[in-house]
Amino acid sequence: MKLIDKYIGLSRQGEAVWISEVREAFASEPGTKALKLRLSCLDGTQRDYACPVPDWETEEQRSFLLRYLRARVFNVLSCYSGRALYLGLDMEDGELRALAEDCLAAFYREPGLKQALNIAGRLCRSLGLPAFEMGLEGLDNHGASPAPETGPGEGLETKLRRAVESCRRGAFCGIDVGGTDIKLALALDGRLLAVKEYDWNPAASPVAEGLIRPILLLAELMQARLWAEYLPKDGPERQLLERALEKEAGHELMESAVKACSRAELPMFSGIGLSFPDVVINNRILGGETPKTKGMRENRELDYEKEFTKLSCLGAELRKLCLPGGRVEIVNDGPMAAFSAAAELAWDAKARLGQGGIVAHSLGTDLGTGWIKASGEIPDIPLELYDLLVDLGSEGWRTYPAEDLRSVKNENSGLPGLRRYLGQAAAYRMAWQLKPELLEGFTEEKDGVLGISMSPRDLRKPCLESLMRSAAKGDEAALEVFRRIGRNLAQMTREMEYLLDTGARSRYIFGRFIKEPVCFQLIREGFCQLLPDMELCPADDGLALTPLMEQLAGRRDVTVAQFAQAVSAIYFSAFDRG
Repeated sequence: MKLIDKYIGLSRQGEAVWISEVREAFASEPGTKALKLRLSCLDGTQRDYACPVPDWETEEQRSFLLRYLRARVFNVLSCYSGRALYLGLDMEDGELRALAEDCLAAFYREPGLKQALNIAGRLCRSLGLPAFEMGLEGLDNHGASPAPETGPGEGLETKLRRAVESCRRGAFCGIDVGGTDIKLALALDGRLLAVKEYDWNPAASPVAEGLIRPILLLAELMQARLWAEYLPKDGPERQLLERALEKEAGHELMESAVKACSRAELPMFSGIGLSFPDVVINNRILGGETPKTKGMRENRELDYEKEFTKLSCLGAELRKLCLPGGRVEIVNDGPMAAFSAAAELAWDAKARLGQGGIVAHSLGTDLGTGWIKASGEIPDIPLELYDLLVDLGSEGWRTYPAEDLRSVKNENSGLPGLRRYLGQAAAYRMAWQLKPELLEGFTEEKDGVLGISMSPRDLRKPCLESLMRSAAKGDEAALEVFRRIGRNLAQMTREMEYLLDTGARSRYIFGRFIKEPVCFQLIREGFCQLLPDMELCPADDGLALTPLMEQLAGRRDVTVAQFAQAVSAIYFSAFDRG
């Protein structure tokens, strides 16, 4: 039996077919046809990836190879984006050339794949580069260019410690934007004054203002709380602000609290750090293909490109709340997680940052991934790994629409990406597969589509919390849900290391999934089953080493796992990335 038939058989049975295993098997398979991916990166360097393709005989075999090749291209673009991508092959091989042409054509035809081109187009335009292009070329044109040389420069640990020290004086605000909530932290002269959590559903907004205004209002609320520090604690304005900072406080109460302070000369921030779940390059939000902007993308009454551009002005709006010379630093939530882990470790005199730097993931509504190099550089690449195509199988589960919680297809792309293997959507899907009773009381079915109920109350977070409690109580199916998430994280790590080769042997995990220690231990157990030589570390109280993070750990109302990135965003506003 051909190797390829083995994978087709597994897929028919509903089993996962992991791209890393297929790639390694094809690389050692005799008689394959040579094919390479050559990416021209945004910084002008090139990266080459060998992609040998075995011969095929049937249409079904060809279809699997096409799926494999499209996934390889999509993953490279999701990680790096770039100026151009070419498939190198023997141009005289008609069958292979036709397969490659079909692969590239799919990116212009299929909306999910096209999202990678949309992001590349926006990045090239924003950086003043020629339009992104894809094509075929002969193998003789291939050859990777060397990466640009960099001098030794200042070490990462020195930069991180200086950023933390800088926040001992002045007023700072950290903002961590997520898919279902926004978290903020406020510091004044090294004291953690306040934190705030606000639930939201950005995907429901048909316009950019629906995303921008809540973030600005929350920042203004923190500015008002800064002013209230000098008011009597029992005064009406201070009491109103304290109520507005409660988790249950809604939009109207926050607006009332801010309005009550409108006549005062409010103090300004020395810096604002913002963690935002989208592609961020040079402090600008430029991606536009995440679930957060789903409502805008589907709004046929506006020009999406023009509407999305308004998000790139968010930094300028936040800067109005800062002192002259004050900094607003924006980064993707993945790099913010990596920065957070690195800053805490750098503060510990006993800790040592590895030669590969720090890799971290935020695991909650979705998956955020970040890498900060040992030099302190945060690569200016999308690193949008939550959409990676790692499973080429699971045939039956692909038949459900993307909106159905049983599907392996992401809602935002319609592709079977990592969002349905990691994060809360993955937990729902696997819980239903293993024991549907785990979701009882949280789901609703409309027109044959099964989903988590969103009205009259959004039950996504309560559903995940219920699954975590079931695991903590020892329910075997719930335990297996989190083990599988760990194994899936290992599969993603294999693909990430193949694409980036970070060399980092540890992964730090932030977010809702480590709130319950039992769940994190299960995730680590599953992860180590596949990658026993790597270490999975929780970003919990044990990583609370800097002054502000220690204060966060000392609070009884919130946890480090919840607010670590909001606090780290404060430090990030003072970090020298150069």
